[in-house]
Amino acid sequence: MYQDLLDMERKLDWTLTRKKVEVQDALGRGVATTRTLRLFLSHTVSGQPWQSDSNPLGDGTEGVNFETGAGIPAWQLKIEGRLLELPNVRAKDKVPLKKFSTFIKSMVVELDRDPSLYPDGNIIEWHRAPGNAPQDGFTIRRTGDTPTKVRVLMYLEHQPEQYKVKAELANVLGLKEESRTGVIQALWNYIKINGLQDKVDRKVVKADAYLRPILNADQVLFQQLPELVNHYLTPPDPIVLHYTINPGATPPERPSAWDVEVKVDDVQMKGRMSGVVVSMNAESTRELGKLDEEIAQLAASLQNSHLKRTFLLSFASSPSEFIQNWLSSQSRDLESVLGSGPSEGATVRQEELKRSEFWRLGWVEEAVAVQEGMRLAARVG
Repeated sequence: MYQDLLDMERKLDWTLTRKKVEVQDALGRGVATTRTLRLFLSHTVSGQPWQSDSNPLGDGTEGVNFETGAGIPAWQLKIEGRLLELPNVRAKDKVPLKKFSTFIKSMVVELDRDPSLYPDGNIIEWHRAPGNAPQDGFTIRRTGDTPTKVRVLMYLEHQPEQYKVKAELANVLGLKEESRTGVIQALWNYIKINGLQDKVDRKVVKADAYLRPILNADQVLFQQLPELVNHYLTPPDPIVLHYTINPGATPPERPSAWDVEVKVDDVQMKGRMSGVVVSMNAESTRELGKLDEEIAQLAASLQNSHLKRTFLLSFASSPSEFIQNWLSSQSRDLESVLGSGPSEGATVRQEELKRSEFWRLGWVEEAVAVQEGMRLAARVG
């Protein structure tokens, strides 16, 4: 039972150490979570014929300043977005939300209209650069009074970066989009579940009927898996939004909205894990040290009780033999004491001391236990 307790203690210490390392590693890599990004598209119009009745001819020339552009029929498209807050979050745990542009890598807006009538550009592109300030939204202004179909392509910024998994590997792992680390982890889980790791050389992975077309071999080395996985990862598809602008009618009061999922750093979880690491302060360390000391004292007490039990059992089983061995042990102790004077151990049997078997005798363990018991008693007292 005592040995079982020691084994349990070792397992517990190992588990605590491993978990602490995992938390510290996660703090360095970041913890990903899936959040909802709500996108809004809306538009406004200006200078449209139906907005002013000052020109009875309706030819659109009344009040138009061609030099400044005032009065020219035009419209504005607004593209906005925000990250939805999590439900049931305490006010003190809330963190400032990032601006919309931080979730977008790049964006392309396509306008379906005649380029000969509107030569000011029907394709608008935005690519995030390191120096760009975060924005809550984007506004596109164009002249015109005809209905226009708009197609918006957004390439989202995920943390960690996400990839589209090609069909060959996706059908085996059941993944469509995932991070590179996630795909490798899913592949490793597939290998373990199906027992594809070589029994002798654990670095070798054997291919089954499903993996053989992907690996292009009957077996590969484990360190080759990341390189093989990269061949089946492609950039994810963009988010495509369709919208129609009709300058001849009143714009809708409410914007059109879409919800998309985006991978972001879990700041709250990261904060909690950081709190766990910080909580291991000096006071906690001292408390753990005190508990370790108490465990050591209890372990020594158990060992003394074990020696006493062995002592009494030996005496009960064979009293004469036990007394003979005990007298021999006491004789050795006496010789050791007498050998500590000026003669520098001359009375001790030096030849026996040179042999390792001498230190494996039963009386040695007993003498050490007695000495340690006296030391522990003096320390406790």
